[in-house]
Amino acid sequence: MKDISRRNFLQVCGLGIVAAAGTGALAGCSGGSDGTGSGTGSGDSKIATIKARGKLNCGVKADVLGYGYLNTETNEYEGLEIDLCYQIAAAVLGVSYDEAKEKKLCEFTTVTPKTRGPLIDNDSLDIVCATYTITPEREEDWDFSTSYRTDSVGIMVMKSSGIAEMADFDGKIIGVSQGSTTKDAILTMFEDKGIGATPEFKEYPDYPSINSALESGNIDAFAMDRSTLNTYMNDQKELVQPDIEFGTQDYGIASKKGSDLSDVVDETVTELLDNGWMDEEITTWLGASA
Repeated sequence: MKDISRRNFLQVCGLGIVAAAGTGALAGCSGGSDGTGSGTGSGDSKIATIKARGKLNCGVKADVLGYGYLNTETNEYEGLEIDLCYQIAAAVLGVSYDEAKEKKLCEFTTVTPKTRGPLIDNDSLDIVCATYTITPEREEDWDFSTSYRTDSVGIMVMKSSGIAEMADFDGKIIGVSQGSTTKDAILTMFEDKGIGATPEFKEYPDYPSINSALESGNIDAFAMDRSTLNTYMNDQKELVQPDIEFGTQDYGIASKKGSDLSDVVDETVTELLDNGWMDEEITTWLGASA
């Protein structure tokens, strides 16, 4: 028998399962539950559940330009992470990437650092693809794909703030997102570089709230991944000492720990990195210099 890749195998099996779903005969390749809800019971096949449902439930960002952004004019999500979700859906459901996009085979839900993990745990979401930083602690609770993008932390201020260097943050208030790794990254950088500043940190539930607090003067700085800060940058704002690169972090796609979906997600991401698709997406959404 001719060897085929795991992804091709899944695509072949997926076509058969989709065809058989109408009769309830989810046999052969799936070996799992034929439930049609969002969740799966313990021991059920996540892949089989997704195929029976016919869509991939994805947690994404709605406010990060180039990654996951809800276009208010079209009411559609867009960005490289949105496209990446469609690639995962194509691999699981046994269709082409173009068909997955055309048929909208992804159901998108906006997530925050507070909601993304629990929504995977309760099976409301199959994957989270939302500038989700891979950390050893998080890997204990969820499976992560190979990293598809590396970013670093930045600290943005109003140009009129008088803050010109990291040492100026002593006694200042820095806004960060709830559940993020940003605070630890800043404190580690201060320690590593011998910066004698002790800022106060204030947590917010979402990025627009931090930006509003910065613009209204309730905080002195907005700290987050540079890709996120780029969404809120304008002529009145700037990064403090952007030449200091710190808090380097790898983004991965999260899925339920031990799920049969996790291998498919990782293999798809690896394939897209190897064949140059991800590089093209980065150029398309973030620019050639990204």
